Amino acid sequence: MRFLIDNNLSPAVAAGLRNQGHDAEHLRDYGLAAAPDEIVLDRARQEQRVLISADTDFGTLLASSGASEPSVLLVRRISGRRAAQIVAILVANLAAVADDLASGAIVVVGEDWLRVRPLPILRGK
Repeated sequence: MRFLIDNNLSPAVAAGLRNQGHDAEHLRDYGLAAAPDEIVLDRARQEQRVLISADTDFGTLLASSGASEPSVLLVRRISGRRAAQIVAILVANLAAVADDLASGAIVVVGEDWLRVRPLPILRGK
């Protein structure tokens, strides 16, 4: 799977995902550490990458725009975890949400739970 890791997560998350056989880049790899959220979403969309972030603003942006891509994997309630632990949680849940991410979704993952919201998010739903 192809991932773009947001600046609010360590570059070690990208390295850990690469070690697990995924194509993962961190925003810092592109010199986009301070890029606005819209630019980050556009980069993920252009490169057909799933954006991995801890920032819930991406879900809001996708909902307000009615966009059906890119997919976003939100990491929640795992603050203080080391990058290796975050990678383990992500990898443990990828098989369960791979189809959702491929078709366009916001997936929220915690240590022992996940939630999937298909894209586009329609108003009133």
